[in-house]
Amino acid sequence: MSNQTKQSVSNSNKKDREPNNFSFTITKQSTDNQARLGIIHTPHGDIHTPAFIPVATKATIKSLTPQQINDMGFDSILSNTYHLYLQPGPDIIEKGGKIQKFMAWHKPMFTDSGGFQVFSLSGKLCTISDTHVTFRSHIDQSTHVLTPEKSMQIQRQLGADLIFAFDQCLDINADYPTTQASLKRTHNWETRSVLEFNKINIDNSQALYGIVQGGRFTELREESAKFVTTLNTFGIGIGSIFGDPKEESVKLVTHALKHLPEHKPKHLLGIGSVDDIFYYVPLGIDTFDCVLPTRLARIGHIFTRPESGGNVENKFRIKITNAKYKEDQTPLDPACTCYTCTHFTKSYIHHLEKSKELLFYTLATIHNLSFFKRLMDEIQQSIQNDSFKILRQKWIDQTEEKIEENKEHNSKI
Repeated sequence: MSNQTKQSVSNSNKKDREPNNFSFTITKQSTDNQARLGIIHTPHGDIHTPAFIPVATKATIKSLTPQQINDMGFDSILSNTYHLYLQPGPDIIEKGGKIQKFMAWHKPMFTDSGGFQVFSLSGKLCTISDTHVTFRSHIDQSTHVLTPEKSMQIQRQLGADLIFAFDQCLDINADYPTTQASLKRTHNWETRSVLEFNKINIDNSQALYGIVQGGRFTELREESAKFVTTLNTFGIGIGSIFGDPKEESVKLVTHALKHLPEHKPKHLLGIGSVDDIFYYVPLGIDTFDCVLPTRLARIGHIFTRPESGGNVENKFRIKITNAKYKEDQTPLDPACTCYTCTHFTKSYIHHLEKSKELLFYTLATIHNLSFFKRLMDEIQQSIQNDSFKILRQKWIDQTEEKIEENKEHNSKI
């Protein structure tokens, strides 16, 4: 980035350094690790952290109403800029009163930048240059151009409270030269995103997150973390962490966090399995978004708590489509108090799926999201009580110890 551009970003940020409508307050710091309780204040309400953010890709949590999501107690949801740009289009959503009014969700919202779609469509419907992305719609094959400036403009029209700078999400297995080139491009795009954001966010109705990239290389993650810090965005996201391999992913996030300011909210993009949450909360991650609970619900994967047999080895879930549940008259999870578990049995849910009844998607999704909301509530309470290690022991450590014991036992046989 040139000195002139750096100065432009710096001058632009002076005006909007601390948006009046947004703040992040750390209310409790763990005594054992970097986990913390916090509150992200937005014009549409507060987000209590650490928090799981359900994904409403096309301005809807598939099969549920916004009221059902609200009744579960979620503070926020996240929608996808790429998909809403293509359908119904930002002009329509803006005319509908922006995204919260359009979809009747009256709490805080995130939108991503479209960067992940750049990654997922690359080589198929998308070509990437240093200045922009050209892609063909997966809906009608029409051609579109997306730039950092346009991503900011689209997200302005959508009107979510918390938005992300335009970046290039990268395959975690990309080699060093590819990752280095991608990182340079991403940093340029983020600089342009900040300049455009500060130009159009004249009423401080939105707050911007920068994104740390750098693939699987710790030195590039460090470089990116230091660079994003200079942009002085409200919050900071960490991207291109796909959860596997676990040890390497945790190492990369840990290293990046060392070079990020503690007082800003940190968001881990696209991560949300149970064990991942227990890995990253004690590192200081405040919010997570992931399609995992809703997507798995629709194919019959039901999350279960440790009291009901859920563990690391079975990924805290059962497959309700299995024949053994056909006559099972117990709840999906006997330890769960959600609407689905207090009204219906495994046998009934199994029947709905086999009969291809639409109610299956609703009941399975209610349960899976309720599972994650309760988990985050318990994590928040454990941080408040300085008992996070005990909670992690119940959910994660005991199972991991048993797995290692079994491996050692089997190796001796």
